[in-house]
Amino acid sequence: MKNIAKIFVLTACALAVVGVVRAEDSFAGKWKGQFDSQIGQQTYTYDFKVEGTNVTGRAVGVREDGTNDVSIIEGSVSTNGLCFVEPLKFNDNDIRIEYTGKLSGDEIKFHRKVGDFAEEDFSVNRVKDDDAKVKTQSATATETNSLTAKP
Repeated sequence: MKNIAKIFVLTACALAVVGVVRAEDSFAGKWKGQFDSQIGQQTYTYDFKVEGTNVTGRAVGVREDGTNDVSIIEGSVSTNGLCFVEPLKFNDNDIRIEYTGKLSGDEIKFHRKVGDFAEEDFSVNRVKDDDAKVKTQSATATETNSLTAKP
């Protein structure tokens, strides 16, 4: 009976480690999305770095009245999903924006709680390396094609 208990515990630990490794691989990288909020349309880019169960990175938000670029704090990942805090300074006020997210393929479905003011649900999509390369190549081609000939 003790052997069965040991096998069960070892199996559970192994599955937990596999789940964290999968989550680490899944959430790491760049993600982009947009949503409507009380202060208007916002477009966000998240760059997540995952080490074990810890998540760090940056959140860059663009809205009509400006851009914020902050470090993600209190980030963690588990088999249940991703959670982190975006500390935001808005009109000389410190606002804590809490996120929880669930992964579904190349999409994260977020719930975002902005202090005691608002809550939003929205999705972000993974920015694939191919997308970034195409944009870089297009920009280079445009720059190359727009050169003027010197006499």
